[in-house]
Amino acid sequence: MRIKKGFKLRTVGKEFIVAGEGVHQVDFNKLVSLNAPAAYLWQEVESKAFEIETLSELLVEKYAIDIEVALADAADIASQWLDAGLVEA
Repeated sequence: MRIKKGFKLRTVGKEFIVAGEGVHQVDFNKLVSLNAPAAYLWQEVESKAFEIETLSELLVEKYAIDIEVALADAADIASQWLDAGLVEA
């Protein structure tokens, strides 16, 4: 997977928002809110290809959680990003 060009993570107050920018995202008419762990993952993989396993390893390193929990959470986050059109497989 890879984050599509034109999507940027912004901080608005204490909220993390992904917004489309530029010509590539002209039809993107909504903002996507991320929680802190999802924003952390976004920042870590923003300019590189990644897999669900990559996201889960980052969660384990950062939050010291069980790998099975991290895999489930990473799969959920990746699925939400795919459904929102933020990443490409």
